[in-house]
Amino acid sequence: MTDAHEETVLLDGLRVHVREVGDGPPVLLINGVGADTGMWARLETALGGFRLISFDAPGAGRSPTPLVPVSITRLARLAGLVLDHAGVEQADVIGYSMGGIVAQELAARAPDRVRRVVLAGTTCGLGAIPGEPLAMVHMLVPARYVSRRVYARTIGGIVGGSARHDRSVVADLLAVRLRRVSIRGYLGQMISLSRWTGLPLLGRIPHPTFVVTGDDDPLAPVANGMLLARLLPEARLLVAAGEGHLLFLSPRSPVLGPIREFLTAESLDDAPVWQDGWAVTDADLRAAMPRMRAQAQPWGLLGVVLRRRWLGDGTSLMPQSR
Repeated sequence: MTDAHEETVLLDGLRVHVREVGDGPPVLLINGVGADTGMWARLETALGGFRLISFDAPGAGRSPTPLVPVSITRLARLAGLVLDHAGVEQADVIGYSMGGIVAQELAARAPDRVRRVVLAGTTCGLGAIPGEPLAMVHMLVPARYVSRRVYARTIGGIVGGSARHDRSVVADLLAVRLRRVSIRGYLGQMISLSRWTGLPLLGRIPHPTFVVTGDDDPLAPVANGMLLARLLPEARLLVAAGEGHLLFLSPRSPVLGPIREFLTAESLDDAPVWQDGWAVTDADLRAAMPRMRAQAQPWGLLGVVLRRRWLGDGTSLMPQSR
């Protein structure tokens, strides 16, 4: 892999830190809440042979925090401007967590800029199945970024997976995740997320889309990946056993190989990763909903209303406790 090139540029009136590494077909990486380009290190190794373009969203990493939160629509426009700056007309897009939401907006609003899409550990925004209540509280009140002790004690319950029980994983996260975190920028991104829904947009995304989720993700339960895969016209779902929200951080992550196969396949009709992927049906989604925990208010009730609008009564019923 070639050396990385990094610079801070002015795009749409915002100073944005951009990173490029590698040669080959372009892939745009769009990151999660408060995360910087350093979070892509494992994926950069797994995707040798691609030209990987990533950026710190305003308020994260080395991109200064703006005076007012940047909307998801503007973030998607900013992603397109990052491609313009790189001289790329069309790219594959990998969106992780909040970045998956931005990727949905980009693919729907500017479909010519996108070839294929990977949505990892993400949701449709408003209308999604809420995560575990305590994990959601910790996301809304990011005290973990102020105290290393709080981070170490809470991160397992927030992201799930091996962080629940492996101290070495928590130590690695402490080293990576406590860098360059702006609390004001983080909260601004959370405000932007709280105002957005992709439910009206998903049916307008024509691109082959690979939805990836962990089966132990407290923030984005599996039913959210199923919801995305059901509403996207051309999508497959991969559920990674034992993985939590931080799908890309483990060197042994089971999703890195399939993502590479999805991006490199000349024809998805003949690609095992696509043929073996889960084409979610209405029946699958209905079966998954009752297994979810009762939804917290008011987000749960709002989600039911929005899903009833886009899915119909059968899949929008309030999940029941076991």
